[in-house]
Amino acid sequence: MAALEGKTAIVTGASSGIGAAIARALAGAGARVAGGARRAERLETEVRLELDVTDPASCERFATAAVEELGGLDVLVNNAGLGLGRDPFDAGSEEDEETVLETNVHGLLRMTRLCLPHIRDGGHIVNMGSIAGRQPYENAAVYIASKYAVRGFTYALREDLLGRPIHLTTVDPGLVETNFSRVRFRGDEEKAAAVYANTEPLSPDDVAECVLFAVTRPPHVNVDELVVKALAQSTPVKIVRDP
Repeated sequence: MAALEGKTAIVTGASSGIGAAIARALAGAGARVAGGARRAERLETEVRLELDVTDPASCERFATAAVEELGGLDVLVNNAGLGLGRDPFDAGSEEDEETVLETNVHGLLRMTRLCLPHIRDGGHIVNMGSIAGRQPYENAAVYIASKYAVRGFTYALREDLLGRPIHLTTVDPGLVETNFSRVRFRGDEEKAAAVYANTEPLSPDDVAECVLFAVTRPPHVNVDELVVKALAQSTPVKIVRDP
């Protein structure tokens, strides 16, 4: 029997990158997966639903429809997230701040609050963090603050859930080659490509395997956090690159 046979899962931000890879990995292990994304037409999950985590009404519609379609919930993966810009804090805008915080923090809180009542005993919540929530670097203050918030919330929620049969994990990846940098640099392909140039970053599938590992441990085991970096990387910005 597949490791997640008979289980159900929700993955936010599932239309590309890490989210899409996680959805594939969970489905490959036997789970029925509902994916949510603003670009619902790009989803490849069994249940495909539009979701904008910055919009409370969208989150409510998604959670209701996803749980109904799946017939219950075992795994919630809060993956939706983004970064905008690489500028000093005082050169940024409040509009960008709100977009990052609404997506990375408030959206994660909303989805957790909406889905938690439906998670069955033995279920699991996975919050996608970042090594930026562990090791600050220059010119990314708001994004870093958002990922510190994800890590702090995960540990605080762990305290609230203690004694209940619900597992909780934060997965903190380092350099992963996705659309993240393209979004961060607002479509500037040259800047985005430079982030991954002359080194070997992680792939979305590498991160998905970490999530799958966490959610398939024995019932008495909780993987509190997983940190995964490219071998050529020691901090968010200290990366060995070929000449």
